[in-house]
Amino acid sequence: MTIEQSPILPYKPSTLETVDYAIYEWLDEQMNVFCNTNEGWSKVPIIWAIGERAGQRANTIRKRSGIVKFPAMTIERTSVTKDLAKKGAFYGNVMPVNDYKGGSITIAKFIKQDKTANFQNADAARRFGVNGTVKPTSGQINFPSRKKKEKIVYEIISVPMPVYVDINYTITIKTEYQQQMNEIIQPFATKTYGVNHFFVKKDGHEYESFMQGEFSQENNVSDLGTDRRSFVTKVNIKTLGYLIGQGKNDPHPSRTVRENAVEFKFPRERTTFGDEPEWKPVQGQPGKYRP
Repeated sequence: MTIEQSPILPYKPSTLETVDYAIYEWLDEQMNVFCNTNEGWSKVPIIWAIGERAGQRANTIRKRSGIVKFPAMTIERTSVTKDLAKKGAFYGNVMPVNDYKGGSITIAKFIKQDKTANFQNADAARRFGVNGTVKPTSGQINFPSRKKKEKIVYEIISVPMPVYVDINYTITIKTEYQQQMNEIIQPFATKTYGVNHFFVKKDGHEYESFMQGEFSQENNVSDLGTDRRSFVTKVNIKTLGYLIGQGKNDPHPSRTVRENAVEFKFPRERTTFGDEPEWKPVQGQPGKYRP
């Protein structure tokens, strides 16, 4: 199997944006909340609260005056905490290899078919053939053999050590009517059934998340002022995420590919020590090693 045929590659590192996208897509695709509006049974639009202002102004859920049309949901990342007491799957600190490639954790290992075959063919040629030719009784040099293959070249893929962080998100739901708020809030309370945890996924990464039990309300309906009437409910989500590498600021690649060494050879200066050749010298050639 080659890297291109691997089911886990191409590999994308986990970043803060990866976790953000995972939460957003979970809210947009998995929750997929609808409610009754003046236009009928409609999906509740979602706004990323800390998006660029240009993107917010171009958002279709705003009126011409710039006021957001209710009902609507906003999602915001409120905090990121690196808790050293929560190490995740890698409790020890695995330092990267001290070279320009780096890499700490091995995620895949493949047999390098072409280079392994070169070693096997070379051994067969030395055993059965002369100058690359094969004796008639020995067959092909790359014919399958029962002999244990000791010179196997592996292609090893490694990545930086994951750093685990706790990320908190706040989903703010705003409506103009109590009925709309009831229809929106109920899926958040019942989606996870008798527990409060769920998983979000993005780019092959999976993050465990927990929906907090309290849905705080900040309604202004009891205030008989001139402000716009609104029902506001906040839902807090805690996600156990992990970050791999330093992103675009990382001097090392996000994925490191290495090959193992299968044979070590230590050359010796035979001329210096006056060694004699082990074979019988051919006529016309010197009987010592060339200086």
